[in-house]
Amino acid sequence: MEYRKRIVDKLLEYRLEEMGAVLIEGPKWCGKTTTAEQKANSIIYLSDPAMRQQYIDMLQINPSIILNGNPPRLIDEWQVAPQIWDSVRAEVDRRREVGQFILTGSAVPPSSDDIYHSGAGRYAWLTMRTMSLWESGDSTGEISLKDIFEGKEGMSGINKQTLENIAYLTCRGGWPASLSLNQRASQRVAVNYYDAIVKSDVMRANKQLNDAETIRRILRSYARIQGTQTTVTVILDDISPADSSGISINTLHSYLKALKNIFVTEDMPSWNPNLKSKTAIRTTDTRYFTDPSIATASLGIGPNDLINDLKTFGLIFETLCIRDLRVYSEAIDGTVYHYRDKTGLECDAVVHLRNGSYGLIEIKLGGDNAIAHATETLTKLASKIDEQKMGKPKFLMVLTAVGLYAYKRADGIWIVPIGCLKD
Repeated sequence: MEYRKRIVDKLLEYRLEEMGAVLIEGPKWCGKTTTAEQKANSIIYLSDPAMRQQYIDMLQINPSIILNGNPPRLIDEWQVAPQIWDSVRAEVDRRREVGQFILTGSAVPPSSDDIYHSGAGRYAWLTMRTMSLWESGDSTGEISLKDIFEGKEGMSGINKQTLENIAYLTCRGGWPASLSLNQRASQRVAVNYYDAIVKSDVMRANKQLNDAETIRRILRSYARIQGTQTTVTVILDDISPADSSGISINTLHSYLKALKNIFVTEDMPSWNPNLKSKTAIRTTDTRYFTDPSIATASLGIGPNDLINDLKTFGLIFETLCIRDLRVYSEAIDGTVYHYRDKTGLECDAVVHLRNGSYGLIEIKLGGDNAIAHATETLTKLASKIDEQKMGKPKFLMVLTAVGLYAYKRADGIWIVPIGCLKD
């Protein structure tokens, strides 16, 4: 199968020019190995069951044999043998050259006992996510986030996605393996991923977390609170059966940490801007799955269910948009945040670049009333920001599921269907 280019390709190329080793982290099945293989000149697969123990034994005896190969040398699923981290670091120090190793990992090692160095100065980190709509070929890419930040004028686009299509893409998710399959089969990729989380992945991250039913309840609860700042105690109440005492809050914290460590969840930090007047900012992270299809698989629903329940659809569509914004923002050296203050004023996404530029984005399925409310929210938040300290936002945007056109209104606010956006 021909390799489908990813936005992270260029970032990997840059990091290999900067550091001796690059670590690519992200969800299982998101394409890390395939992407790394495009740059690698030699490869070792630590997860290969036929060779795993031999590799681990050799790392104890003579790690240089494992590391010997034409650079960049790809070490796939490095967390299987965490001791290789320090071996790579030492080899980078010895060679004193950039672009020597690529490590990939779909989980944080359950223990750091075999790791003695942070990797600072030797490793660069890359987060890889499931495919954005631009990468999967489901966005026209006529509106570039980079171009908007740079103030380019005259951009517009025509949206080719209907609400039904977006519902399907939400349930299919951005799993590369799903793109060549029919609609029924492609949605099963996400279900199979969900089954792997429940039956094995969480337990591999922490052997003590072996209650599959508890994992199901946590995933179902998480799916219902997408895009909110729901506390752990509320989740605990939600998952505890009425006829038993349930699990402790400490055990729930362990499950949530495991889901984060295997890149099933990726919560969003809060944005804390300089404001004209003092306002208490809510600092609790906003809860998201790394891909919207994990939510639909956890709830056992499909595209028709989303169409018939627009409230749930809106919450999970937000997860799709956040996924894409994270992919696009990372490509332009940015981070995505969430804003909410004590007055209830909330902004779904704030894209903040390393150079200090930022843009405010509200996410809506569509409809004139929803867009009008979103523009009011954006304008209100923009008016509260201390521009002397922060500068003006580079843009205000309503990101939608539907709508025929992507365009910049006369008042300067962008209306952009997600099916027209790219990095």
